[in-house]
Amino acid sequence: MAYLYRRPRGRIEIREAHGTPRGPRSRTLVSFRGPLTAAHLDRAEAAARRPFDRESLRRRARELGVATREASADPAARELLARLRRGNAIDPTLVTLLRARLASAPAAPVPEELAEVAEWIGVGDLERGRALRDVLRLYGAIARAREPVRELPRVRFPRFHSRSERQAS
Repeated sequence: MAYLYRRPRGRIEIREAHGTPRGPRSRTLVSFRGPLTAAHLDRAEAAARRPFDRESLRRRARELGVATREASADPAARELLARLRRGNAIDPTLVTLLRARLASAPAAPVPEELAEVAEWIGVGDLERGRALRDVLRLYGAIARAREPVRELPRVRFPRFHSRSERQAS
């Protein structure tokens, strides 16, 4: 069975375990940096000698926080949407061709939550990270600037005296 192994400096390996007379060993099928792609899975499956479960590797990648990228037209579509939202113009001939091709493609209604965050479609991890840091800085500034909502009452406990203090007084 293949599994993911995180190496130093952001490198990820897809490995396969096998038994030897000297005990269990593993061998690297694929080594990569960045997101797990279908090409990585294809190369690993070609090198594997045991049954290979692509979906379990994708699931484990999500658990480990390793980005996954599907091999499809989605990244190009996301990039096109991002460019259009930024106001970049495209050739009118391409618009006509895209409309003709997209008219026959299956479509689904856009949930209201997704419509609100559509500007983030096609935005890279670097830009998302910057925006998150900006939001956290804003929250920190607001929290530092405002007055406390209410102060907790001080709890007064009875004072304890030792026997020697009582005798001295």
